[in-house]
Amino acid sequence: MVIAIDGPAGAGKSTVARGVARALGFTYLDSGAMYRSLALAALRAGAGLDDDETLGALAREVEIQLDHGRVELDGNDVSAAIREPEVSAASSRVSVHPQVRAAIVARQRELVARGEYVAEGRDIGTVVSPDAPLKVFLTASDAERARRRAADTGESIDVVRVAQAERDARDTGRELGALRPADDAIALDTTGLGIEEVIARVVALARERGIGRA
Repeated sequence: MVIAIDGPAGAGKSTVARGVARALGFTYLDSGAMYRSLALAALRAGAGLDDDETLGALAREVEIQLDHGRVELDGNDVSAAIREPEVSAASSRVSVHPQVRAAIVARQRELVARGEYVAEGRDIGTVVSPDAPLKVFLTASDAERARRRAADTGESIDVVRVAQAERDARDTGRELGALRPADDAIALDTTGLGIEEVIARVVALARERGIGRA
């Protein structure tokens, strides 16, 4: 069982997914953390970010553990390290490769098959779990997304906007797992909305479908 929450960077996926999972008694799955962890492993190993075969092998070998917001790579806590701008940029590059996506998607499918998850990412509803009973595609204006990202990282909004545009282009234009809403996803624009309001809306959608613990 999985509730899929997809959307571009800065739309509020992580915070909303955590809140929805908490409200419904589900487990939160940050799919992006898995790609970020692989990107960090590649950077540390000096692997080429455009080398599909090498990165695919690395994706199959590394140990990635997710536990209530804590992320471990080969037994080491990398929760903060994977949020660094350099790793974010590398993550977008490594995630386009077929062997990488096959390895990470397989891991994600194994996880959601064994429990109840609120999973957030860019292709949960279209690739990882197309049969999810609830799919939500979060959006926000470019300006709002950049403002949120800048507040999180401490970077200037101008720098964030450039990186954001480049990442959006890669995410929407890639051949595999392109960023797009599933045909049956419910679009929710979070611009100007408080986080609790967004969480409440998604929880209400889940309740309407009989999803979640009483």
